[in-house]
Amino acid sequence: MMSGIKRRFQPWTVLFLTAMWILLMGQLTWGNLLAGLGIALIVVLGLPLPAMPLEGITINWGAIVRLVFHWWVNLFHASIQVAWLALRPHAPPPTAIVRAPMRVQSDAILALAAMMYNLQPGGAITDIDIANRMLTIHLLDARNIPRELARVEKLEQSLIRSFERV
Repeated sequence: MMSGIKRRFQPWTVLFLTAMWILLMGQLTWGNLLAGLGIALIVVLGLPLPAMPLEGITINWGAIVRLVFHWWVNLFHASIQVAWLALRPHAPPPTAIVRAPMRVQSDAILALAAMMYNLQPGGAITDIDIANRMLTIHLLDARNIPRELARVEKLEQSLIRSFERV
């Protein structure tokens, strides 16, 4: 029993949750600090997260820096495109739902790809088929589907270079 508690106890998570509690309450007091600490311990020990599957993941820092840079550039570009679609005087463009294959090996990297794509305006992942490594994506602007699929493939290749052995 004691080894299970030691395995589940994560001090950085407790500190993070305590800080979030204090921010939520709006002021730093001894009561808020102790309440946040107590709630954080209950969450960490009583509701443990499953182990993250990290087998096969390697870190390539140079590729990660390039990935983050290109993601920010794409975020800026997509934000301008969506703003233009909202403000222009024409009718809205056609939308589409497409499926994009993903060749990443790790479930964690597949989830990261979905998160990174969903955070950018203009498209949203509506389904993740883990067994077939397929993303179902709703596109706000379906006038150029091959370009959007190429963007997903570029994200996938960047993630593979950043986190998988190639």
